[in-house]
Amino acid sequence: MASILVVDDSAVDRKVIGALLQKGSAHSVQFASDGAEALGHVGHALPDLIVTDLMMPKMDGLQLVRAIRVQHPGVPVILTTAHGSELLAVEALKNGAAGYVPKAHLAERLLETVEEVLALAKADRDYEKMVSCLSRTDFTFFLEMANDLALIPPFIKLVEQTVASVRLCDFNGQLRIGVALREALKNAMIRGNLEICREAMEAARAQGVDLIDERRKSLPYRDRRVYVDVNVSTKEARFVIRDEGSGFDVATLPDLAESTTGKGQTGRGLALMLTFMDKVTFNDTGNEVTLIKRRENIPKYKGSGV
Repeated sequence: MASILVVDDSAVDRKVIGALLQKGSAHSVQFASDGAEALGHVGHALPDLIVTDLMMPKMDGLQLVRAIRVQHPGVPVILTTAHGSELLAVEALKNGAAGYVPKAHLAERLLETVEEVLALAKADRDYEKMVSCLSRTDFTFFLEMANDLALIPPFIKLVEQTVASVRLCDFNGQLRIGVALREALKNAMIRGNLEICREAMEAARAQGVDLIDERRKSLPYRDRRVYVDVNVSTKEARFVIRDEGSGFDVATLPDLAESTTGKGQTGRGLALMLTFMDKVTFNDTGNEVTLIKRRENIPKYKGSGV
């Protein structure tokens, strides 16, 4: 069971979000009406995770993210965003938020996103003490069961521990690397190897069909694998993820620079990868992505001003 603090100035939205978080889970949910009240709650009892709206009086979601990043870096923050707040959401992601869920998709995505972030946040911090002298590491993964999504959490835990050992970034930065890698690996397995688009997934789900399970058992999909190269040093972490699918036309991607400013039209997974990593590039055939995260400086909190 996790303790979750829900922050929203709308009493109706607080009630809806609280109900969604408690549906099918044993999470303990507390509430605050704005960022200032949320900081008061956190000062008395540290939650495992915060779900906050962006647009609020006194202290908005962006200001809350900045404050939590500095004062309580071990607490991940997930944003809920209304239509038209995409630019502010991107800014909050850059300042430390662990993810976001559009309010129009709360019912489908909120609990799943919360569970994923909580799972990533459970990485064993004691591992850093054991390998504190480590300055560089390289390893390559050949994921034989390439289409098994259950492989992703343990892989990300290993990466987070390795990044922590070289002190590349703080806990929040480790979590954000994990989120970006999760999206890249899910894309390689589902979109790449299994060749399942979002529309096909939603249509199959509506009919009660597990399309991922079907494709995993069928040729040619079942024999495809994912290759992952990891290079971590005190200066940067580099991840190369390649699938054995047919790829896609990279020319159809929006301008990557515009995607991180809210101008380009892109999927949520790619948006998280672009925001949380310093560099994201694809090969010409679209079946390999390289993600780079450089050593970061932890921002200093300057009060309630944006």
